Amino acid sequence: MEKRLDQVKEKFRHIEMQMSDPGVISDQQKFKQLSREHSQLAPVVKKYDEYKKTKKELEESTHLLDEEKDPEMKNMLIEEVEKLEKNLQVMEDDLMVMLLPKDPHSGKDVMIEIRAGTGGDEAALFATNLYRMYSRYADIMGWKCEFIEGNLNEIGGYKEVIFSVRGENAYDNLKFESGVHRVQRIPETESGGRIHTSAVTVAVMAEAEENEIEINPEDLRIDVYRSSGHGGQSVNTTDSAVRITHIPSGMVVTCQDEKSQLKNKTKALRVLRARLFEKSEQERMARESELRKSQIGSGDRSERIRTYNFPQSRVTDHRINLTLHSLEQVLNGDLEPVVQALKKYETEQQLRDVER
Repeated sequence: MEKRLDQVKEKFRHIEMQMSDPGVISDQQKFKQLSREHSQLAPVVKKYDEYKKTKKELEESTHLLDEEKDPEMKNMLIEEVEKLEKNLQVMEDDLMVMLLPKDPHSGKDVMIEIRAGTGGDEAALFATNLYRMYSRYADIMGWKCEFIEGNLNEIGGYKEVIFSVRGENAYDNLKFESGVHRVQRIPETESGGRIHTSAVTVAVMAEAEENEIEINPEDLRIDVYRSSGHGGQSVNTTDSAVRITHIPSGMVVTCQDEKSQLKNKTKALRVLRARLFEKSEQERMARESELRKSQIGSGDRSERIRTYNFPQSRVTDHRINLTLHSLEQVLNGDLEPVVQALKKYETEQQLRDVER
């Protein structure tokens, strides 16, 4: 383990040297990439330094214990050695976890798409609930949540909504949200008081850097049109809305949230780049013999991952059999209990894989 940690520390020093290079500082993409790696390695290096310091103290105390003749001093040294041994074991366990393979997208920002599924208007209303939940969670975590595009129905529910979340560990915390989210409640439109089950799909995509996914301008068809609001009324007197079609894949992205055509185009390209990046990653994983056993679910949008039951104020994550009776708090953005349980489960699975 120490050999691997020495390699990590050497890599950390090399990154710090690169980050002080004027040529790297002027290259925003390169500097951002190195900053991300630096922030990921810094806690490992700090913990390793503490580990080495504690190990040295243990060696010194053990040596003194072997030579000590005074009974009272000997007892004090025995207590000190036992304490240092326990601390060292905890640090070893922590470092073992830190050395587990990182998700290749760790540290990235994310693009999230929420789409109403089965359930019609009720599903669209729940899609709005989830958008609000993630927005509030982002606020709690100190992240920036940016609305990209949305398609409202007549009663104010989102048939589809796309937004980005930017901030430290955004991808690491939100990557588990991809899949089908099911809601069980009495719809506002239900006069008979019957509980309905509706579903919403969530897709969490790592935002790709421009150098990670190349988009050939010749592969794009870009159409501009006049933005329109709910009911079809014009909300802009200029052709600011943008529709981008990626001809090879057939992917279509629209954006009309901004009054500026250029800003809408920039947002639409970000969404397209994230979708193409996700597609390439799915194809890469499919070519591998098998997905990592430690992965929680497949990340497939068709996989049911969570149920929100309103009558019982219950949230159940089916992947780890976690049930919380705090539905209101979760929908108000208190997602940390769920996120931390999922991260803990993933770590435990990874450790089991290592032991095998």
